[in-house]
Order: sequence, then C-alpha cells, then structure tokens
Amino acid sequence: MDELQNTPSSLTEEREGRCLGCFRPRRDCYCASIPAVDNQTEILILQHRRERFHPFNTARMVHRALRNANLVADHISGIAARLVIGPQAGLLYPGPDAELLTNVPAEQRPRQLIVIDGTWHHAKTLVRDIPALHKVPRYRLAPREPSRYRIRREPSAALLSTVEATVAALRVLEPATHGLDQLLDAFYAMVERQLAQPKRDNGQRRNAARTRHGRNIPDALLGNLADVVVTYGESVRAGNSFDPSAQVPISWVAQRLGTGERFACLIRPPGKLADEVLGHLELTDDHFSGAIPLDRARALWQAFQRPTDVIALFNHGTARLLAQLAGQEADCHVLKAIDFNPQRRYSTLDDLIAHERLTVAPPWAIGRAGKRLANAVALVEHLRTLKQARMPLLGV
Repeated sequence: MDELQNTPSSLTEEREGRCLGCFRPRRDCYCASIPAVDNQTEILILQHRRERFHPFNTARMVHRALRNANLVADHISGIAARLVIGPQAGLLYPGPDAELLTNVPAEQRPRQLIVIDGTWHHAKTLVRDIPALHKVPRYRLAPREPSRYRIRREPSAALLSTVEATVAALRVLEPATHGLDQLLDAFYAMVERQLAQPKRDNGQRRNAARTRHGRNIPDALLGNLADVVVTYGESVRAGNSFDPSAQVPISWVAQRLGTGERFACLIRPPGKLADEVLGHLELTDDHFSGAIPLDRARALWQAFQRPTDVIALFNHGTARLLAQLAGQEADCHVLKAIDFNPQRRYSTLDDLIAHERLTVAPPWAIGRAGKRLANAVALVEHLRTLKQARMPLLGV
C-alpha cells in the first residue's frame, strides 16, 4: 500500500498519553481491532487538512484497514498537485448528477474510487476547488439507514462517515471481499466507547455562545420560507421482517411554510391493517378505502417538490420513508440531530414540544400524522427564531 500521508511507523508509539496510530487516548486505542482487508478497488482518500489529526476521524481507520488504499492530506493546492487519477476512476460524492452506484453495470464500475474526507463544508470546498475532480464521473449511495456516527452529528440523514461510505461502496463493488463487517464493528465499538464516557471539558476553553439552545441549527432553515418544506410520514412493517428498512410508508403529509401549500395522501398498505395499528394511527378502514399505490404517491410527491426545497423532518425513521417516497437517496435535515437544549435530550417530538412549551397550530391533516406534522412545523418555526436571535451574537 502506497503511503501518501506521513504517518507513524509504529502503532505502539505514544506521546503525551495518545496512540499515534489512531490519535485516541491510550485507553481508547482501537488499532488492535482494525482488520486487514484485501480490497481490489483502489480507494483514494482526499482529506481536508483540518481533519488530519481529528481524534474521531474515520479516514485513518479506513486507510489502516484497506490493503489497496491511499490517503492524501494537504492544503487544497497540495492535494491538487499530488492527485493521480487512474483509469476508470469514480468520485463518491452525492448530488443530482451522481449515478447510483448499484445501478452501474459491473464492467463500468470504478476501479479507482475517490473518497472525500472532511465535514460537508470541507468536502464541497475540495470538490469545487480541485479542477481535476470536475471531469471524474460521480457516484452516490442510497444508505438503508442513517449514519451511526453519533459523536459527530450531521443534520442530514443521507450523509455517512468516511468509513461507512467506503464500506457501503465496497460492498457494491466487491461483495465477496472479507473483513468489511469487522471494519464496521471496529468503528461502532469506537463510537459506543466514546458515548459511554462522561462529558468533560478536557481542559479546553469553552465557547459560551455555543452552549446555548440550538447551537447547530442548519443555516438552510433560515432561507426563503417558500423553500422550507416540513414533512412527516407513518409506516407499517412489510412482511415479518424487523429490519427498520423494511418499513413502508402508508401516510405522508407535508407543508410548505412560506406559501401554506399542503401535501397529504394515504398509501395502500401491504395488507389489512389490524385494529390496534389503526388505533395508533388514529385512522379507520374507511380512511384507507381511497388509498393510492406507492408509485402514484411517488409521482404526486415529486410533482409537489421543487429543486430548491429544504426538507425538514424530525427523525431518521421519517428520513428512511422519505427515501422510499422520493425513489432515491433524499437530502433532508433531521431536526432530532440538532442540539436543541444542551441540558436535556428529548426522546420524542411530543416530549420536546411539551417541555419547551411551544405553541402548536391546530392540525389540518387527519390522524396522528396531522398532529405530528403540526408539532414539527412549530419546532421549525421556533428553530428559525432561535437561529435569528443568535446571528448577531455569533457574527453569522
């Protein structure tokens, strides 16, 4: 494996109590759990320089695990100068012009996969400012579940960590390659170990402004209200599977905040709904007598959506349903991922509404979905108020 990044020669080398292999405290070192994966596709990781020594950076984990992997960490100009793009290369980068990797014929799939490592802002900057990447075909993933990288939150459910994205891509490109599950297990163990630790300051200076309510409210929610769409969906399990990805939507409601436009439909369920399910949904059999097929619901939803829409929803479950309704990986903002109140974690939207004493308008849609949508709209409106109140303080 070609080492393009200057890394320590020994995994056991330490300085100031940290492992210089993974840059984690010695007690939290995960180097021994990283498997050796004999991948065939070359993985080229372009890493933003600010990620290089981040203690939770997962590109380091990928680079150590994969036998056929290179990592370039530098300033943008340095990356551009050192970048070597091989034949039949592809860039793993979501967007409207990116082809779903699973739809690419086997003989046309990339032999070199370029992966961008950094925050979403860093990734966009790298792709924008490195001209050579503009000519590389782009591919995207359709994750079956949101990222489990809970120690570095992303408001969008469609975004994955570098290790999750790389493993997902290799599962498509090389389904027979061994060790990918073990690599994810090492990643999950690192996340769980960190979450189990009590929060502490670690001697670092704290920014008082960042401890206030709503510290990571997406800037997109402050845009034109005519582009902000709040949505909610209900689902049932398809068949006997307990996999969350096996849930199928049966009710979908949405509201465009700026114009008041509304979307509501009941979707034909895979079978007769039990009385307890109907009671939970606060609906009846009569309501579903006019339910439409999923394909028809998709067409109506796509007609309702606009290219400039900012989709807001409360949790990752609704995000998975959105991906089914949109027919592809959907970009959205998960409100539950926002650090709304640093002193309290809310398990449900109802809990958040009650404890924050938000004013909720009467629901216009029927059933439980209508009530949940009204709650989500109230939350988005409150988040906009919080964000606007903080803008002079933070110089946004």
